[in-house]
Amino acid sequence: MANDDVLTTLKVLVIGESGVGKSSLMLRFVDDTFNPNITATIGVDFRVTTVNINGDQVKIAIWDTAGQERFRTLTPSYYRGAHGVICVYDVSSRTTFNKLEHWIQEIDTYCTKNEAIRMLIGNQIDKPYREVSREEGLSFAKRNKMLFIEASAKTKEGVNMAFEELIEKILQTP
Repeated sequence: MANDDVLTTLKVLVIGESGVGKSSLMLRFVDDTFNPNITATIGVDFRVTTVNINGDQVKIAIWDTAGQERFRTLTPSYYRGAHGVICVYDVSSRTTFNKLEHWIQEIDTYCTKNEAIRMLIGNQIDKPYREVSREEGLSFAKRNKMLFIEASAKTKEGVNMAFEELIEKILQTP
């Protein structure tokens, strides 16, 4: 297959509490933009991009979900057919980290592909303070069999690496 042929389309879901930077991570990865005044997502936002992974073109459909409780009735359909799920928390907010267990339960309940690859992203590492250490994030990820990375959508640090690592792992999974 020629390198400019698209191999497959992968569905990646981005979940987490409101305000943790889900939309900012997606927009940084897809459009390489950052808007400090971004508004809360209503329902779901959706972006498609093509990336080169080990010489192959892979189309990625990224579903950015609303973190607010009032939109949770919509969520079961978002999980259907997801190849990967990125769970995001804000390293400067202990509350968003403490609510990760709820998000894990949601993945376990609604993900139709039991083999969906899971990643935990500790976002907003550009902030001058943090309430959640890197070690705590890594420990949570290990307990829940998740890939782990810390990132900043603002500075770009770790963003591409996170998505690329997740995509590579999805492609390696039969």
